[in-house]
Parts: sequence; C-alpha cells; structure tokens
Amino acid sequence: MSKASQLGAGRFGGGARPVSARRQAVAAATGVPTEGVAPPTELPPQRISLNPDNPRSSLGDLTDLAGSLQTHGQKQAITVMNRDAYIKANPERETDLEPDTTHVVIDGSSRLAAAREAGLTTIKVMVSDDQGANSEELLESALVANIHRQDLSELDEARALQRLLAIHGSQTALAKRLHRSQGWVSQRLALLSLTPELQARIGEEPIDLLRAVGSKPPEQQQTVLEALKQERARKDAEKQERKRKKQPKTDAPAAQAAEKADGYYGVIEGDGSDGSSTPSPRREAADDPARPGEGAPTLPVQSTTAEVTAGGGERQPKRFPYDDGESAAMYLIHKMPPDEFDRMLDELIKHKESRAVSAS
Repeated sequence: MSKASQLGAGRFGGGARPVSARRQAVAAATGVPTEGVAPPTELPPQRISLNPDNPRSSLGDLTDLAGSLQTHGQKQAITVMNRDAYIKANPERETDLEPDTTHVVIDGSSRLAAAREAGLTTIKVMVSDDQGANSEELLESALVANIHRQDLSELDEARALQRLLAIHGSQTALAKRLHRSQGWVSQRLALLSLTPELQARIGEEPIDLLRAVGSKPPEQQQTVLEALKQERARKDAEKQERKRKKQPKTDAPAAQAAEKADGYYGVIEGDGSDGSSTPSPRREAADDPARPGEGAPTLPVQSTTAEVTAGGGERQPKRFPYDDGESAAMYLIHKMPPDEFDRMLDELIKHKESRAVSAS
C-alpha cells in the first residue's frame, strides 16, 4: 500500500495530509499556501450561509469592498464548512443558518456579504470541515484568522476574547492558546470594563489610554483618562523641545546670521541727521581709479553709533553693517529680490576682477 493510500485521500481527490484548524485559519488569513490545503473551489454566494457566531457585531458599510470585487476581482478565497459538518459541531445553531444553503462561512463574512451586494455569481472558497469539533473551536478558528489580519474592531475583539476566556478558564491559558502574551489579552479585555460613555468614544480617544483606564473604578475612569492625556501632551512637548535643542550645530551660524539680519537691519538709513532713507545707487561720471570711465555709486554714510533714538525714546534699527561683510551679505541674501541680488553679484564680480587687473 502506498504512503498516500495510508494517509487517505483528500476531500478533493488528492493525497493531501490533514491540516489543523489553526493552520487552515492562518493560511486563509495570510494568503500563504499551507501544505495539504486543497485548491479553492467556487460556489454561488447564495449557497453559503453567514456564520451565526461571526466575531464581528456588524459588517459595516460594504460599498467599497463590493466595488473592489467588481473592479479587481476576488484575490483571496473565503474559508467555509459543509453545512452538515457545521451542524455536527454546533447543533444548537442549526436554526440560525440561512435556508437553502450548503455551506457556512467561517472566515470571510464581509467578503461573502460584499460579493452578494456586488451581484457576483460565484465566489472562491476553501472548503475545510476540520475548523472545529465544537462551537468553541469554531469561534477560535474565526478569531485567529481575524486577529492575524487585525480585522476586528477593538470591542468585537474584546467580546470574542471574553467568550474564549470562558472556555479556557484563565488569561494565561488563553494567551498560550492564541500565541500571545497575558498582557495582550488583559489589555484588550479591559475595554469591556469601560463605562458606556467611554466605550462610545473608542476610535476617538487613544486606544492604549482607554485600555489603561479600564482597570479603574467606573467613577474614576473619565478623570484618569484626562490626566493621562495631559501627561502625554506634556511629554510630547518636552520631546519636541529636546529635539529642537539637538538640531545640528552646522545650522546655528546661518540661523543666527538670519536672525541678526532680520532683527537688527530692518531698514537701510542715511547718517541719521534727518531720518531720510538711503537713495538708490546711481552711476555718475567720476574718476574712479579702479573703473575708469565709470562713476562710483552714492552710498549711505555709516553711523558711529549702534542705534539712534527718535523723539520719545523710540528704538531705531541699526545702520547697514558696512564694516561687517558677513552680516551685510546675510542681510542682502534675505532682503533683496532675487533678480536684484543677481545684478549686484555681477557688479561685485566685475569690480573684483578690475581690482585684480589693476593690482597686476
């Protein structure tokens, strides 16, 4: 007798090995092929009943999912059981199944409902009758698949964990069964201890803070939540301040120069005697030794004081820094229009070249 004959034929005529309910659920959730899993088949959506024990309390708006199925097609098969196998494992739910159906969905209720809404004639399925021998194992199979996809709302996940906790007896045993930590289970169950008002704010308030206050007495939860939010805001502000102070030192000189240019040299003034502004440079006929035939531009006179005071003690901006080339350059970089700045550079370059020629 061959090894395949010893193992037994698969449901679809192949020689596939039996696969555990957990591996089936994980394979369906992740889309990763699992050895021994038969290729998906197709069934009419109307022949598949929705699961009475679906961990989801509501399927929500399926418009986008239905549109995606119509446009892009179904990418991943849903997991179903034969109706008879489901009833054998969960006899008390027989009357809750939809009539005239041959299968029951275990993982993929939203995709099944969306396929119906989209009017699809068939849907890809993976038939697996070993999803569970009783109602608890069926619930666990559906929950594991949804946890791997992070596909449940926070409250639905907590309610499903509560049902499994009643089966396994302790959070430690349940965590081991789900390959999670005991803290992970405890945090999610804490949402069930929130007041109805705070449960209604799930999705609006930080979920980790809501889980943290779930262990507090109901009358203290709101106060504790606000205190935790304020503490988080304070820490975030401190973090931003530390980040600001740790900016690269290479940026400091430019920032300081820019601040100096903006803060100290708001205007370019004359000698301060009459408060008049500096006229624009003009070329005049003059005998500039460095540039024969061209006149030197008329420049403002540099005051010897750092600032002047108008009537009433009003503080005035400092004079243009003729004796500080770096500050003057930064002022012009930040204040002068780009076109004028380019013209100025051209003039400075010409002047520098003429000086070099004269010196040689």
